Amino acid sequence: MSAASTTPARENDTAAIRALLESSAAAWARGDGAACGAHFTEDATDVTFTGTVYHGPAEIGGAHQALFESFLKGTHLTVDLLDLRFPGPDTAIAVTRGEVHKGARPRRLGKLATYTLIRTAGGDWRIAAVQKTKHRPLTEALTFHARPKTRPAPRPAA
Repeated sequence: MSAASTTPARENDTAAIRALLESSAAAWARGDGAACGAHFTEDATDVTFTGTVYHGPAEIGGAHQALFESFLKGTHLTVDLLDLRFPGPDTAIAVTRGEVHKGARPRRLGKLATYTLIRTAGGDWRIAAVQKTKHRPLTEALTFHARPKTRPAPRPAA
């Protein structure tokens, strides 16, 4: 995060966004699709790492519920915030690394997600869009080896 984002207001926003992501993960752990969907704006999009696009909290929550009742039953979602920036007073972009798992927290978090978050008229933060992808460390390492200039600069933790 930039120095401009360390004001008390930004610290409060950062805490609220972390709480939103934690609440979403808690809803996942409960297998509560409706609660997962409630974290999204009415016009939200959720692009899964398989390429499926869901729209709005009802569709997003319903899809999650169907998954929770089948092969995601009893799973947990771990999410670590890697980067958070605020391009405007009521807009934030968060990059996370995470993993779906059963049991203890996994050692490797192999999925990345970019969230666009907005502050609602009521002052709460909600997810307007999320795009997920699977991290491919071998492909990444080969690319960095073959083309070192493609390696991004190190960034401080969010």
